[in-house]
Amino acid sequence: MFGRSLRRRLAVLAARVDGEGLLSSSAEASLARIERVIENHREQLDEGRRDVARAWRALDGIPQGVVLCDDEGREVFRNEMAHAFVDARHAEALVEQAVQEQLAAALAGAAGRRSLDILGPPRRMLVITAAPLDDGARPVGAVAVIDDVSERRRLEAVRRDFVANISHELKTPIGALGLLAETIASEEDPTVMRRLAERMTGEAFRVGRIIDDLLALSQIEAEEQPLRELLAVSALAAEAIDRIVSLAEAQHIVIDVSGVGPRHSVRGDRRQLVSALANLLENACKYSDPDSIVEVASVADGTWVEISVRDRGIGIPTRDLERVFERFYRVDRARSRETGGTGLGLAIVRHVAGNHSGEVRVDSQEGEGSTFTLRLPSGPGPVAVSTFDEPHHQAESA
Repeated sequence: MFGRSLRRRLAVLAARVDGEGLLSSSAEASLARIERVIENHREQLDEGRRDVARAWRALDGIPQGVVLCDDEGREVFRNEMAHAFVDARHAEALVEQAVQEQLAAALAGAAGRRSLDILGPPRRMLVITAAPLDDGARPVGAVAVIDDVSERRRLEAVRRDFVANISHELKTPIGALGLLAETIASEEDPTVMRRLAERMTGEAFRVGRIIDDLLALSQIEAEEQPLRELLAVSALAAEAIDRIVSLAEAQHIVIDVSGVGPRHSVRGDRRQLVSALANLLENACKYSDPDSIVEVASVADGTWVEISVRDRGIGIPTRDLERVFERFYRVDRARSRETGGTGLGLAIVRHVAGNHSGEVRVDSQEGEGSTFTLRLPSGPGPVAVSTFDEPHHQAESA
């Protein structure tokens, strides 16, 4: 359309050339208008190309895979995430096959959706959706979207488990409180009433502990970037011991801190780190035999500090090692009821470690005890450096 119009205008101009081969003033004005029209069209075309390039870059930046094809099924665009499946092997090769099948169905006019469970490792859940495209008058192609919903499904499972677990954990002591209250109402013996009241106090304390731990975990999860201050490991250990000293004394457990380096330091949030160490110490005391020893030690290499809490208790079965940091997960539920644990302590430790760009790990043998190690970035300044493979009870090097 534009080309034919331009040819007509040029023909008119040619008729206006005077005898000396010069354009008349009206012809020059028409030519100037044509040049402006051409320039406007060129600018619009360039802007359109920039818009398309921006759109392609935007699609490359999204976490979903996107594949576009024209009305004849020829692929016209594939973003970076979708490219990963073109030459994939093993189970992930099924993703590309599913994409092509969904695009073919969309070109035939049928939108579709398909879920794929990729066993991995890592295990992934992918959802592939496809839909036909048109310009309002006729089909122009189809689009397929590959969405990795693995994390979403994991969080949904965590939420469901959390609701189920917290309901169970609260239902047990609340039910016990109701039963004990009914019994007291019909009881006349002061000795029996006193004993029942003591049990009610214990159940109420248990509910309070669950709520306190839930609030602590919620607050720690929200503080992804906690305040940082330089903290001595020995001071953190001493404050954590103060929190659980009554439990240790009741179990006749000795807490040995001779392996803590006096010049080891970390940078972090005091409240969170003390809470993490107190939970590790409480866990060690609860699962240790009476009259045993819990050892606290630290080693440093100038970059990391590893704080370990070792007990010689019942240990953890190998099958449970990967799950002990989950909320409400308990290795021995019967013993947890006896000791009053909420099942949230190690989850708190894991979140504190993550908030401080560190990690927590566990080594354990059934019947021999467990060692939980909190690995944190070392604080600045001179420290006594020890080697990570040294026995914890040895004195640190100068």
